[in-house]
Amino acid sequence: MFDLKIVGGTVVDGTGVPGYLADVGIKDGRIVDVRRRAATDDGLPGDAAETIDARGRVVAPGFVDIHTHYDGQVSWDSMLEPSSGHGVTTVVTGNCGVGFAPVRPGREDWLIELMEGVEDIPGTALTEGISWGWESYPEYLDVIERGRFSVDVGSQIAHGPVRAYAMGERGARNEPATPDDIAAMARLVQEGVEAGALGFSTSRTLGHRAMDGEPVPGTFAAEDELFGLGRAMAAGGQAVFELAPEGVGGEDILAPKRELAWMERLAGEIDRPVTFALIQIDAAPQLWREQLEISAAAHAAGSRLYPQIAARPFGMLIGFPGHHAFTHRPTYRKLRAELGPEELAARLAEPAVRAAILSEEDLPPDPSVLFDTMFAAVQHSLGRLYAIGDPPDYEPTAERTVKAIARQRGEDPLATLYDLMLESDAAAMLLLPLLNYSDGNHDAIREMLTHPAGVVGLSDGGAHCGMICDASYPTFLLTHWARDRHRGDKLPLEYVVRKQSHDTAALFGLTDRGVIEPGKKADINVIDMDALRLHAPRMVYDLPAGGRRLMQQASGYAATIVSGVVTRRASVDTGERPGRLVRGAR
Repeated sequence: MFDLKIVGGTVVDGTGVPGYLADVGIKDGRIVDVRRRAATDDGLPGDAAETIDARGRVVAPGFVDIHTHYDGQVSWDSMLEPSSGHGVTTVVTGNCGVGFAPVRPGREDWLIELMEGVEDIPGTALTEGISWGWESYPEYLDVIERGRFSVDVGSQIAHGPVRAYAMGERGARNEPATPDDIAAMARLVQEGVEAGALGFSTSRTLGHRAMDGEPVPGTFAAEDELFGLGRAMAAGGQAVFELAPEGVGGEDILAPKRELAWMERLAGEIDRPVTFALIQIDAAPQLWREQLEISAAAHAAGSRLYPQIAARPFGMLIGFPGHHAFTHRPTYRKLRAELGPEELAARLAEPAVRAAILSEEDLPPDPSVLFDTMFAAVQHSLGRLYAIGDPPDYEPTAERTVKAIARQRGEDPLATLYDLMLESDAAAMLLLPLLNYSDGNHDAIREMLTHPAGVVGLSDGGAHCGMICDASYPTFLLTHWARDRHRGDKLPLEYVVRKQSHDTAALFGLTDRGVIEPGKKADINVIDMDALRLHAPRMVYDLPAGGRRLMQQASGYAATIVSGVVTRRASVDTGERPGRLVRGAR
């Protein structure tokens, strides 16, 4: 007898082969039978405790999101949204060189401020929500292991906390590491991988800064430090070296290409994958193509370099609930200080309030406050700030910019922006693509996605709470790239599924999942592709201490299954928590 049968669906199994009509039998959390069938067949014989009728629907593996920042959220959120609502059944945390272990007693607040500055997760939420109860990285994994989640959780050991733990204030302030420092860090990294870390992560981009403005520890690490930690990682077991490379934010446009030289040498020496963020930058809009060519050549030479690709423009969402152009107008400041979100939205719609805000001069920014100059950047970006609508269009055309809409209306662009943000009860969000949209369409992204060395990543699930909500990438890949794209070629559904299941799982050695075949872990999505919809992003205030975060819901997932247990039914959480810590490559 099966625990669960999924019958009559089109199985897109994660290998990239064309979908086929089949039934899937599940027992004890594993797939035990995949039986191809004709439409008239009786199907897979045998009773089941539950049967899901998947006729007219796609049956795909659960998605593996390899670039998230749920390192603190695992303490208070068993659901791990937004990712769990988008067909994701495994997340990998600990990216970009930031995390919460190891930590010396009394240094917890410093790690919170580092995460808050780099990943825009409210420090008050982290302070209230994190349970702590560990010092070493293995102890941190032990705490996660006691949790029960809607998805499986894998973790990487991060350079920032390792450097600060081993070197103290010198490490936190990015002073050069001595041979003894490197040896101490290497012991921590090897210990972490031996305990179950899926990888080691670091950041070399100047845009990643703590709340005090200091770059992430390790940003300026010399090759002896990077190679020493890479060797230690490889000595600990099968793991991945992950990094945000120098220049990824555009501070030195040729730096990402230079970085590839040492990455290739490191990957070849330790015989482990090295994966790095790859995005298009306006200052050098073709540089990404050179990086892909170098990565492909490295693969051919035996060095495993994997560019991590974003599935859509890389930027931020602008609106009254988050960052916008009017944050420094006196009337807005006064109302925001006095009112809750609903009351504020109502007042912003009043004609007198609108007129006052539009007529005022901006208050000066506070240089000590992170992102406090964002209002000025928005005001000067109205020619590339897009109204994306609902459902959101992440490949908008030039006539959807605020400046173009203002021209069509015969209005001042800031007045047009104000009115666009007032839509949906002042909850509407507009898209400001800072990267990955130099040509004003997705053709560059499509080429990245189709490159054999590229791997889908950079969702930042759990991070940048007031700016983005790219944890919805898995649904976007299905709706935009496989079904709806109208400004260029789409991608086959089978390819899109493989890129975010088999390929992402295989990179981290999670070969027990990512495909639908007997013996594999029963992580499965049943998807109504006709009904699948990505909803508009909305700000919610459900983090600890009332912290805000952007959420983006999806509908059309008939069922999401983790280890044979249905965790989402009709895109609604069932309350089941079969997700566990994933220790090491499988």
